[in-house]
Amino acid sequence: MKLHTDYRQRVVVHTDSLPWVDSPMAGVQRQMLERDGEEVARATSMVRYAPDSYFSAHTHGGGEEFLVLSGVFSDEHGDFPPGTYVRNPVGSSHTPYSKEGATILVKLQQMDPADQQQVTIDTNNTPFVPGLIPGLQVLPLHSFGTEQVALVKWAPHTKFQTHRHWGGEEIFVVEGTFADEQGVYPKGTWLRNPPNSVHTPFSEEGCLIYVKTGHL
Repeated sequence: MKLHTDYRQRVVVHTDSLPWVDSPMAGVQRQMLERDGEEVARATSMVRYAPDSYFSAHTHGGGEEFLVLSGVFSDEHGDFPPGTYVRNPVGSSHTPYSKEGATILVKLQQMDPADQQQVTIDTNNTPFVPGLIPGLQVLPLHSFGTEQVALVKWAPHTKFQTHRHWGGEEIFVVEGTFADEQGVYPKGTWLRNPPNSVHTPFSEEGCLIYVKTGHL
């Protein structure tokens, strides 16, 4: 399966209009955002676990990164409530499940094998730091090489300067509404801006976004 695999193209996906597709495991469904491959694939997805559902034990040949959006996601390493950010490096394995149900944003098969840092961050209890302009607060989550990952809070009526993303940019709107000169992106929107893209982002109502840059 190939979905949004041309990284030279800008992509905007509104997940509220996407169907949920059954996975091979009962009670686990996915919304495909990008995918290159079949069941083992380079992929970015929304994954929804029904209460008392699980996925079979598996190894992440290309690593796994996820942000818990709702419910409690679990594996043998712990329980991860909403706002938990986790990176499981290349070669890691686990058996995920959810007792109460959960929805996560997950990225698979996209890590550098040399990036072996396991990361678990409770973003609800980790302080943000001031951003580059008033109205922005940033919570750095991970960096490796040119890749930078963070959560960014935008206060209402905040506008950032026009800038270029030399290594591309990926955004998921966790809360509120994000915008730029090309559109308005409510909660649940996933965007991918290609390398050398330029925009002038802003937020009228305020928002919280997951941002990854420099990885494309």
